[in-house]
Amino acid sequence: MMYQALSTSNQAELVELFSSVFNASEGEQEGAMLRQLTSQLAALIDHDAVMAFGAYEEGTLIGAIFFSRLQFESPVSVYMLSPVAVATEQQGQGVGQALIQHGLEILKERAVEVAITYGDPAFYSKVGFAPLSEELIQAPVKLSMPFGWLGQSLSEKPLPKLSGRPLCVEPFNDPNLW
Repeated sequence: MMYQALSTSNQAELVELFSSVFNASEGEQEGAMLRQLTSQLAALIDHDAVMAFGAYEEGTLIGAIFFSRLQFESPVSVYMLSPVAVATEQQGQGVGQALIQHGLEILKERAVEVAITYGDPAFYSKVGFAPLSEELIQAPVKLSMPFGWLGQSLSEKPLPKLSGRPLCVEPFNDPNLW
């Protein structure tokens, strides 16, 4: 398996991967929502506000992750991991975990201090994420499932208390995603 940073030129294969994975696991409506989100995020990949990484096997994209910046009032560097997809036939083999670890290492190299995600605590705890209180770090919009708000420090310091709701990249301003 090979990992690589993805760019806007990977938009079509990213959209196809996320759409097929979420159509299969969550149904057509969720697949369509992820198709739109992935298309919007892929168009914004600039390796600053939005980063994406892919796992390839024999030239085929089998997993992909996005990180996007969350801007708080304080100068703490925070990125959100979302969305994540692994090809259906590759799931359960550690592809997603390895790809997330790869992405987190790149964030550490870039001196990012905090990584956040919103998802299944049972899965994301395997890669270091822990439940996060919104009293410590708020989500950009109201959460429908607060138990899925997760974070981890990427430095030697504990998670900081950050005031206010952060600004997120435009595609995540849709309350239906939360």
